[in-house]
Amino acid sequence: MEALAFTFVGHALRALPSGALHWPEEHLLVVSDLHFGKSARLARRGGSLLPPYETRATLGRLDADLETTGARRVICLGDSFDDLAASDEMEPEDRLWLLRLMAGRDWLWIEGNHDPGPGTIGGSHLAERRIGRLHFRHIAASDASAEVSGHYHPKLTLAGQRRPCFLLSDPARLILPAYGTYTGGLDCGATELAALMGPDALAIATGRRCLALPYAAAAQSRPRSSSLSR
Repeated sequence: MEALAFTFVGHALRALPSGALHWPEEHLLVVSDLHFGKSARLARRGGSLLPPYETRATLGRLDADLETTGARRVICLGDSFDDLAASDEMEPEDRLWLLRLMAGRDWLWIEGNHDPGPGTIGGSHLAERRIGRLHFRHIAASDASAEVSGHYHPKLTLAGQRRPCFLLSDPARLILPAYGTYTGGLDCGATELAALMGPDALAIATGRRCLALPYAAAAQSRPRSSSLSR
């Protein structure tokens, strides 16, 4: 699978096919919107019943990305858990798997709208974080500069297929796709996202390989309906 190298406010970054962001110079892997425990939360609240394997599938991708990149630092950009109870309700084997991935790494949980406070799993917990020139937070700010965020689960339609995508508007912001298995998506041309993108913005499709497209072109190729899992 092919990653895509690009530069954002002077920093050399890589978009991975999984939807993770790799910053080699900082030995850093960034993921957003893992939504661990989504199926359990839906069942608890009387919603749709989904096969309870999304946490394991997401952990498998995360394990593979950490192995491939050798990252020693991880930032999870919010909505890592589908609600604050989800970290307590993880299956024991899934919890142990996550703790194994965290062991020996500098691990930061950014607060999201689904998980607006510290959970019971280790690591650091912050609302926002700056590293170098980059500002990491969950939801994009309208007046941002050098911002890396998530929240919107952007997707585009390419050759008739829906694919999660990064949205890049240098030097203002970089929006990551959702990394979790059971996450919906908001079309990249939706009003909320169009308002955040500049004239030279790019959309980077994920999949077997990452592909950069002009945002304007990606935004024009829209499905009949879009939905965002929040």
